[in-house]
Amino acid sequence: MTENLDLFGDAPASPPVAKSTARPAAGDPENKKPVGKIVQPWTPDAALQALAKQLPPNLYFGTSSWSYPGWHGITYDGQYTESLLSRKGLRACGQHPLLRAAGIDRGFYGPIPLADYLNYASQVPEDFRFLVKAPASVCDAWLRGPDGAGRLQNAAFLNAEIAIRDFIEPATSGLGPRCGPLLFQLSPLAGMADDGPAFLARLDAFLAELPALDRAVTPNACYAVEIRDAALLTPRYIRMLRERGVRFCLAARDRLPPVQRQAAAQALMDDGAPGPLVLRWMLREGRSYSMAEQAFSPFDKLVDEDAETRHAIADVVVRTLRAGQPAHVIVSNNAEGCAPLSIARLAEVIAGKLAT
Repeated sequence: MTENLDLFGDAPASPPVAKSTARPAAGDPENKKPVGKIVQPWTPDAALQALAKQLPPNLYFGTSSWSYPGWHGITYDGQYTESLLSRKGLRACGQHPLLRAAGIDRGFYGPIPLADYLNYASQVPEDFRFLVKAPASVCDAWLRGPDGAGRLQNAAFLNAEIAIRDFIEPATSGLGPRCGPLLFQLSPLAGMADDGPAFLARLDAFLAELPALDRAVTPNACYAVEIRDAALLTPRYIRMLRERGVRFCLAARDRLPPVQRQAAAQALMDDGAPGPLVLRWMLREGRSYSMAEQAFSPFDKLVDEDAETRHAIADVVVRTLRAGQPAHVIVSNNAEGCAPLSIARLAEVIAGKLAT
């Protein structure tokens, strides 16, 4: 295996969106009316509660954000606005038997005040975990125009001082023991990815400047990196993360190889020294964010099930759990159409594999 050998190879194109109307009953339409300014949690059935009891306590399923009115009868009991769910829906999510984590995606678009982190932490149980995205100010190599195209190089890209001030300090101080992975999701690098060694040296220098996490304050936190350029996913990259004590984020999404191939990187990451799993199930291969949003909105049912990815994720999760390590699995509506329902299907597969 050479230093720059791609661990994964080329990813196949994904199939078109399949049409489906499958979803559990969400109750009488008359019961979908708003119920005031307090978000009421949905009452899960006995089967879902029994499924949750089959899973180990170090498995943290979560959704990528939570402000979706379409989750009535799935996570929420009643119809609410996105604004209300954004502010007050988290408490109801924390009462769902399978949802023990959440991705705070808004951090990518700008720094989050300490008060907001404190508010998030106050809404969920102590054993709940957050995956928090670092802001694009340090994660995007480009200053982008309205069309999303990179216009100018971002001088603050991988600036550790800004990352500490705007991200690490407020997130860890506000979330405390509920803080899980602190994720640096790097946007596509374009031409910067052509010189892999130079980029990895720059990333290594950035990670070296990050402060050690205070276990007395954030005993469950870890740093993680997700990159979107498959050519950079090499053994050299994985070894660099290991040496810095930073976790590889396995991302099921467009532009990247399928989970089955990324599992090789995860295995190398954990070889001889297993650690926490950070996994995000975002998109199907070859399907853009805008395509998924258009096809799946209002995110109230599974539209295009991806059983192959589901089983591949389950294999990685089970391997992590059997090594005695925590597994953080964040799922987007854009994976199959409805994140809580995707999590329920995934939980069934994981429970079955753990039982064998």
